Parts: sequence; C-alpha cells; structure tokens
Amino acid sequence: MKLSNIMMLVALSSVGMHAVASEHSSAVATTNATVETYTYDTKLDIKKVIAVTDTSDQCGLVPVQMTYEDSRGQAHIIQYQALASGCSNG
Repeated sequence: MKLSNIMMLVALSSVGMHAVASEHSSAVATTNATVETYTYDTKLDIKKVIAVTDTSDQCGLVPVQMTYEDSRGQAHIIQYQALASGCSNG
C-alpha cells in the first residue's frame, strides 16, 4: 500500500513540475520585450518575476537577465551585473 502511495505522489509531482515549466516557457516565448540595461536611474515596476538567469555554475561578476511582468501585465527583460555563486574556495 505504501508503494502505491509513493508512486502516486511521484506521478503527481512530475505533472505539477511539467505544468510550471510549460507556464514558464510559454510566458517567455510570448515575450516580445527588448532587453533593457539596468542603471541606478531605472524605475522598476515588478509585479511578478518570470525567470532569472542561472549563475550557479559561474564565478565572479556576470551579466544576469531577469524577465518580469509589470503591474499592467506587460513583460520586460532587464539585464544587470550580479556576483555569481558558483565560485569554489578549494
């Protein structure tokens, strides 16, 4: 009985992850936004973050892009510099 419960949980989890991935890819695919470069003067109106560049395998200061939705529902992509977390001390 426990095995069937575990299998059901795994099946439901994989369906949920697929739905989130589909939502993310469709939101990014429908984005016709140009990439804006962030400056200290940039006024941000971020209602929902859609995606952020993964920097876990990089080290040092790297360019990062964030795709987000503003309060009017329009998608934007902004690029900025961030310190990546993939540096190893060994």
